[in-house]
Amino acid sequence: MNSRERVRLALEHREPDKVPIHDNVWDATVDRWRAEGLPSGVSPADYFGYELAVFSADTSPRFPVEVLYEDDEYIIERTTFGGIRKNHRDYSTTPMIIDYPCKSREDWEKLKPRLVADDYRVDWVSGLRSFHREYSRGRFICYGAVVGYDKIQSYVASERLLKAVIREPDWVIDMYWTDAKLVMEMCDRMIKGGFRFDGAFLCCDLGYRKGLFFSPRHYEEQLHPVFKELCRFFHSKGMYVILHCCGRVEDLIPYFIEAGIDCLQPLEVKAGMDLIKLKEKYGDKIAFMGGIDVRLMALDDPKPIEREIREKITVAKEGGGYIYHSDHSVPKNVSFEQYKRVIELVRKYGKYE
Repeated sequence: MNSRERVRLALEHREPDKVPIHDNVWDATVDRWRAEGLPSGVSPADYFGYELAVFSADTSPRFPVEVLYEDDEYIIERTTFGGIRKNHRDYSTTPMIIDYPCKSREDWEKLKPRLVADDYRVDWVSGLRSFHREYSRGRFICYGAVVGYDKIQSYVASERLLKAVIREPDWVIDMYWTDAKLVMEMCDRMIKGGFRFDGAFLCCDLGYRKGLFFSPRHYEEQLHPVFKELCRFFHSKGMYVILHCCGRVEDLIPYFIEAGIDCLQPLEVKAGMDLIKLKEKYGDKIAFMGGIDVRLMALDDPKPIEREIREKITVAKEGGGYIYHSDHSVPKNVSFEQYKRVIELVRKYGKYE
């Protein structure tokens, strides 16, 4: 059984030969692992056998990237969205946001004409070469895109955007739909150009540790119809839909199910997303990916992470509907040996009889 078959079975709530494995690893973590034994030229995806491969189009306004300042520790850049961000040179932490391109609807209307589909938004040469390589190896191929509220935060400061959700809903809805239409049109272009997608991997953070960024009512009125249309579109292409949505978002799961989301990821433990409880409550209606506490991976004592993997995966894998992933991404405080043990444990407890 290859990865494509394995992931499809899991998403269809059927049991494959073993729990599919995927993860996201910081670039700074990879740098550490190189010094600790990860072979040169071998990616973590290849070394550990990750089973998804994601290919994307550029759905930004495509402003020229501009380095405004840099020193030995930091780099300040103007992004393709027109905002200004300050990063550590290894991009190992969340960037400091210095400025946003849209401070009003007028700014948005000036920027909006840049958000039209064209073939220049895709890296056809290296992208298609990588696609054919991963497809031939049997990986589950995804079209990746940031959408919805998470995407619009690249245009509008969070505080300003949250006020707009309440006071200027028509503007917010227009931003959601403008972006979603571009995301769908670019997927169409990539398919016509030779890509073959098994699924869509959409990213839209809607919560933090203590709850949602805004009420379920505002989600239902403004973003839910957009998610429904995205799911309708991708399903019409024979693609499953995986949603990356950080934070405490359990209150939105019924909406995700109604929209047609096939799988929810990453189930942040520190935000109260309990994989076992979610599996018991919603496991027949939506698949789950993640939920393994990444903080335990860095402990000197290996017992907590083994207990975490054993107890959660044993329950989550029953009847299919589960894909392994950390509950966010793997930071640089996790050593190569510690992470190798994690994957060994996932393989051990993720086998089906």
